Amino acid sequence: MEYRRAKDQESDDISQKDVESLDLRSLSHIPFTASATSSLTTAGGPKGKNTWKLKSIVTLALTLLTSSQAILIVWSKRAGKYEYSVTTANFSVEFLKCLLSLLALYRTWKSQGITEDNRLTTSFDEVSVYPIPAILYMVKNLLQYYIFAYVDAPAYQILKNLNIISTGVLYRIILKKKLSEIQWAAFILLCAGCTTAQLNPSSDHVLQTPIQGWMMAIVMALLSGFAGVYTEAIIKKRPSRNINVQNFWLYIFGMLFNLVAICVQDFDAVINKGFFHGYSFITILMILNHALSGIAVSMVMKYADNIVKVYSTSVAMLLTAIVSVFLFSFHLSLAFFLGSTVVSVSVYLHSVGKPQQQK
Repeated sequence: MEYRRAKDQESDDISQKDVESLDLRSLSHIPFTASATSSLTTAGGPKGKNTWKLKSIVTLALTLLTSSQAILIVWSKRAGKYEYSVTTANFSVEFLKCLLSLLALYRTWKSQGITEDNRLTTSFDEVSVYPIPAILYMVKNLLQYYIFAYVDAPAYQILKNLNIISTGVLYRIILKKKLSEIQWAAFILLCAGCTTAQLNPSSDHVLQTPIQGWMMAIVMALLSGFAGVYTEAIIKKRPSRNINVQNFWLYIFGMLFNLVAICVQDFDAVINKGFFHGYSFITILMILNHALSGIAVSMVMKYADNIVKVYSTSVAMLLTAIVSVFLFSFHLSLAFFLGSTVVSVSVYLHSVGKPQQQK
């Protein structure tokens, strides 16, 4: 959902997605442009200082949430496996997001009243488009738990950036959006950086991550990219519609599909042991992290800019690696450091290489 918010906020700009969240992504109908930022920060008064403080807080929050996401998933394991049901965890995330959307919508109703654009009641045609992205996100979110059987937290943090490529290519194919030469070069650098970070010179295997891990990462990137492109198309059909209403319906279907997943995969375990069996304090933190990550991305796109998100992503990759050294005895190799640097540069180039809109 986070990607969707960022895309709606940036209008025609192409940006990154995860979380895992669309991620994606637009709480305001008035874009917070660079010129607006400049006018605030150069004012020199309290307003400019407050804006700088808010951007700093949001950037720090997004960095911490992004870097701790993979760490919390790995940390929630016991003896190499999940003692809790991952389907119930996903349902809890969707429920929490839905609750937060309702709270935000309630604040809107109190300040603006109930209007045609922020009321929950809607037509079947409008609601019927949400099941597709909801089920895509459900599958993608389930895969993010199982991929850790093949990758560690730092590797996951790098490989998840592959959704930039899938999103950009799908935008070009489906929405006919043009990509600049710099962005295509950024895609190549991103692939090179992900591969470099996985080099394993001390083993007969060239790459540390097995083919199963790469395949799951690619599938997750495709699912996230397609869901992001699809949901942006939904938003732009009715841009005046309150984003919290759209989020509410998306999360409602997310809850329904995760209920189906619970019944198919973990029905006996939930019935016999309980819905929250195996939950620990780390599990609860992980669920909160997934829910708040989407909100943090939206705040970045509303109160800061896309470069802030790029910096947060780059710092989060390195921070995840450093923390994993102490928690999981991760070996911070030269190949990983160089690969992370190349990935960070490619993400930055993709952000600043957007085609200029012709006036």
